[in-house]
Amino acid sequence: MEMERKEAETLEADEDNIDPSIRTDTSTSSSSSVSQKEILKAVEAVEKNSVAISDSFSALFASLRHALSDVTSRSVDHVQCFSDAAGRLQESALDSATKGNLYINSCLRLNEEMRGIDTLAMQLKVLRRNVDALDTAVNSLVRLH
Repeated sequence: MEMERKEAETLEADEDNIDPSIRTDTSTSSSSSVSQKEILKAVEAVEKNSVAISDSFSALFASLRHALSDVTSRSVDHVQCFSDAAGRLQESALDSATKGNLYINSCLRLNEEMRGIDTLAMQLKVLRRNVDALDTAVNSLVRLH
């Protein structure tokens, strides 16, 4: 508003400073005055529109800043969640690998122990034959008596 008043005063001062010899027609002066008023109204409208546009841009940037802050916050939350999940997965994988190694070692020990079973099985077969032979001999002695 202050700016508009200064412009109006400047235009009026310019009009007062015009050489009277240049002014030939009073209708030109009144049309010039009307034209100046229209110009001032147009300038005022442009200024109001500029302020409205500026406010709109300020609101837009504030909204964008808020949205960017939300997205950044959510991204940080997602990265933290992903990090936690990856850490738990790593712990589970290490636990599973440890248990798998224990199982494999147990199987290898059992395999080592089973190697001695073959000779024991052979000894049991021989012992069974001997027991069967003894049983047959005892049965035949018992029948003879």
